[in-house]
Amino acid sequence: MDFGYDARTEELRDKLLAFMDSHVYPAERIFAQQVAEAEEAGHIWQRPAVIDELKAQARGQGLWNLFLTVRRPGAEEHGNQIAEIAREHGAGLTNLQYAPLAEITGRSGAIAPEALNCAAPDTGNMEVLAEFGSAEQIERWLHPLLGGQIRSAFCMTEPDVASSDATNIETRIQRDGDEYVINGRKWWSSGAMDPRCKLFIVMGKTNPGADRHRQQSMICVPPDAPGVTIKRSMRVFGFTDSTHGGHAEVEFRDVRVPAKNLIAGEGDGFAIAQARLGPGRIHHCMRQIGSAERALEAMCRRATGRIAWGKPLAEQGVVQDWIAESRVRIEQARLLVLKTAWLMDTVGNKGAHTEIQAIKIAVPRMTEWVIDKAIQVHGGGGISQEFPLAPAWAAARSLRFADGPDEVHKRSLARRELRKYHG
Repeated sequence: MDFGYDARTEELRDKLLAFMDSHVYPAERIFAQQVAEAEEAGHIWQRPAVIDELKAQARGQGLWNLFLTVRRPGAEEHGNQIAEIAREHGAGLTNLQYAPLAEITGRSGAIAPEALNCAAPDTGNMEVLAEFGSAEQIERWLHPLLGGQIRSAFCMTEPDVASSDATNIETRIQRDGDEYVINGRKWWSSGAMDPRCKLFIVMGKTNPGADRHRQQSMICVPPDAPGVTIKRSMRVFGFTDSTHGGHAEVEFRDVRVPAKNLIAGEGDGFAIAQARLGPGRIHHCMRQIGSAERALEAMCRRATGRIAWGKPLAEQGVVQDWIAESRVRIEQARLLVLKTAWLMDTVGNKGAHTEIQAIKIAVPRMTEWVIDKAIQVHGGGGISQEFPLAPAWAAARSLRFADGPDEVHKRSLARRELRKYHG
């Protein structure tokens, strides 16, 4: 394993670092001001205009769709159209090349990922359509998503069942002639509150009597289809998370869509979900490392500039311990993420299953810990809107649920380890 940056990565990394310095960081205050103005005017879900300006600048510099990786072992069984789309609409990178770039965007998580058209849940939805979508689905939804013209939402989690076990999903997708009829209730449908959201990818059961991993399917649903009702927005530790398009509780009541909106075939939903979640998990972890790095930087700056009991906080033993421990934890997490990216490129998502689960457990916990210590060093300011630490902590903490809770990943990891000792 060689984790050194190749020439292409160095080129894009230098370009992205310059873009962050010249465009993204200066835009953060403008972004916050525009969000506040929109909220005061009652337009809470209105996307700040500065984002569109950043998107145009990023696209012009070739910093666009970097997430769509070209090397996906195992995707060949679907014709490997995802690799072709990645080369045509993205930078044609591998996971290992993308990792340090995603880390940089994670330093400004509310702005940079979307500015580069690399924000969830759109990234996962684009990968699903690129790998499994029909030509018509690609033309209608994927191309506008790749162009950054629309947003999307992923509707999987349900309030009435333990959705950490995807086989519990109760939403029904029933065939009726040339249409499917959808009934059910979802929540935590990320991106659904954004007025630019033009696609819901909905997971539900088409055949409850089949094998438990062949009951589910995924289908494309326009948010304005009759019978689709957004019941309310969901708050994350009190935050609206409007900068990410919010999260919604959505009701589907006798919603009819054409049968051609089904992604792949009936019963393929669980496999598609697993294919979607692998890259989604590592992308989150890549960005979280950048978030932790910025929190550590803020902690050090604050510690050197604040005096308590006659000396800078940086000279207090406990603060030095936090700083040292933060560096160790960040480096450990980064190496594990890079190893995971390398494995995904070389042996595929299935071959990297253990490592994908390991980073999903370790990285958000690491980031949560580092940000917590940065908050502590900032005192009362750390939990205020004056610094970006509070929403960053909430994002890290929520990732211990998103894409599967820690306990599910630990259970799977333990079983995989124990198999080695069964005769």
